[in-house]
Amino acid sequence: MFQPRYATRTQARPRSPPGPAEYCESVTEHHQAGSLSVTKAGTPDRPGYPGERLGLPETGRGAVSGLARRIGAIFIDWLLCTLLVVVAIRPPHSQVEYWTLAVFATQDVIFTALTGLTIGKLAVRIRVATLDGRLLGGWALVRTLLLLTVIPPLVFDADLRGLHDRAANTVVVTL
Repeated sequence: MFQPRYATRTQARPRSPPGPAEYCESVTEHHQAGSLSVTKAGTPDRPGYPGERLGLPETGRGAVSGLARRIGAIFIDWLLCTLLVVVAIRPPHSQVEYWTLAVFATQDVIFTALTGLTIGKLAVRIRVATLDGRLLGGWALVRTLLLLTVIPPLVFDADLRGLHDRAANTVVVTL
């Protein structure tokens, strides 16, 4: 199983310490060999692509959405909510951000709970899906509140699921 490097050499004289180049190559080979740990079943511990551990396809419909699409969807939703606030509610200039936040949270909770979509998500062709295939329901509120705190979406795992997705047992997939 383990074969030391020096066992392959057949030199009779004592070996001098490796030079910097040999040491770097040795460390690089060791790092590359150990960069993917293997479980007892012989399968990689880390997936080859986001969503593999969840049973999702690598590309196409139902694959885990990339971060660029998610940021684009939030940007579109935020702009639409700001436009709605400015045109329909017309608050004083100093309160536009607060009203926009309230409208954004409301539309995100309602639309995500009922359909898994918002207008921004629909525009970039992504949706929020639960891992068990059911509607998100009340977990949409938890997910949205965590989304609004900003930090949970920035901390994500190998499947690109932020803390807000893991708390609600969801994943964002492509349409």
